[in-house]
Amino acid sequence: MSLGVHFAIDAETADRLLAAADDDEVAALVEEIEEEGIGVGHCDTDKAWDAIHRSLTDGYLGYDNGSYPLNAVILGGVQLHEGDDYIVSLLTPDRVRDVADAVADVGREALKAGYDCIDIEDYGPNFGHEDFAYTWANFTDLVVFFRQAADAGRHVIFTVGQ
Repeated sequence: MSLGVHFAIDAETADRLLAAADDDEVAALVEEIEEEGIGVGHCDTDKAWDAIHRSLTDGYLGYDNGSYPLNAVILGGVQLHEGDDYIVSLLTPDRVRDVADAVADVGREALKAGYDCIDIEDYGPNFGHEDFAYTWANFTDLVVFFRQAADAGRHVIFTVGQ
């Protein structure tokens, strides 16, 4: 499984991503964001992004499952890249604020209840106590990240690739 990263970006960078002509141009811009990182906040969710999304939605990994705004934490927003090998999702500042407010209300018990609804057959062999602890630790980082991004009026992209 690939590593997930959220980046808080400014409006100019978001506009460049939205104007990208194709998947290759989007990938090149994301690489530029990753490498330069100047003025860009980020939050690594490592491999926990998958379990976080499933725990906040309906136990499955999909773009349209669950309810807004919790389903927007990982895979929500405008999809900027087509294909299964790479994901780039963009949230506007308004949606970042919605997500920040929503995740602030998700405590350990609520995330655990969502985690317990994950379809183990669909998720894989890592399901269990240690994986939930790892998921929770990464989720708490996201709560702080989204609050900071919302307070700064930033867009947020989520990226994951192979």
